[in-house]
Amino acid sequence: MVRQMENYQSSLDAAFHALADPTRRAVLSRLTQGPASVKELAEPFDMGLPSFMKHLHVLESDGLIRSEKVGRVRTCRINAERLAAAEAWLSEQRRHWQAQADRLADYVEIQMIGRSEDGS
Repeated sequence: MVRQMENYQSSLDAAFHALADPTRRAVLSRLTQGPASVKELAEPFDMGLPSFMKHLHVLESDGLIRSEKVGRVRTCRINAERLAAAEAWLSEQRRHWQAQADRLADYVEIQMIGRSEDGS
């Protein structure tokens, strides 16, 4: 069980590391529309191909994309399962903080009702 939790944490750490960079987020955003070649993915960025390839390497090594080479063309695809794990973690956090905010709102409402009944 502890080992499974460590793997989950490691997986999340890798996903959020990859998502920390705007170039990598833009690549993932593009790949949500479907597979694309490295050339297509690199086109909108003002950087050399070797620098861009480092971004792809991070995304692939962190498990957010997969690539395959056919002939001279390397095509990248999004790995939805890894992104789903990060989204599930964020949803869990969102539920926690929403519950906290709801409790605070209830408390404030009770305080306001109590003041209006006191005439304050």
